[in-house]
Amino acid sequence: MALIFKARVMDQPAFERTLVRIAHQIIEKNSGAENLCLVGINTRGRHLARRLAANIQTIEGSLPPVGWMHIAHDPGHAMSCQVTAVQIPFPLEGKTVILVDEVIFTCRTARAAMDALFAHGQPTRVQLFCMIDRGHAQLPIKATFVGKNLPTSLREMVRVELEEVDQQTGVSIYQIAEPDGAQQ
Repeated sequence: MALIFKARVMDQPAFERTLVRIAHQIIEKNSGAENLCLVGINTRGRHLARRLAANIQTIEGSLPPVGWMHIAHDPGHAMSCQVTAVQIPFPLEGKTVILVDEVIFTCRTARAAMDALFAHGQPTRVQLFCMIDRGHAQLPIKATFVGKNLPTSLREMVRVELEEVDQQTGVSIYQIAEPDGAQQ
């Protein structure tokens, strides 16, 4: 799949400001950080969860625990995702779980992640944070916290880049190029 760069929609300073804003929103919505935990969806959601937890610690003085899970998409079944690894080294009972993903597209990943959370324990509440909501949900799932709503076409791809993975931080949009000879 060839990608053609279209636009940089968020640079590193804007990205960091957004994470601080979201940390404040999480604290406000939950009347503090008590009983909060974060679970990131691998790979970038895992790093975003750590960054959010650090921001919450800066604001509230306590570091919420952070876990992660890995979800694989099944290319043969459009609506199927499979959780392949879970690392949540703390109990979920009585907790408000902030489920962290970098981009919401169809909501299949979020659905699989919620199923895995409840298979792992019984949190009091689950709230979803995504850095980018593309607006193409195929399931009745809506993020509680959104860094940026970014309506896109199905021929576009949004890439959230993090220093920990990509050696830079920001958000860009790419056009998915048609293969040679393909009709549009």
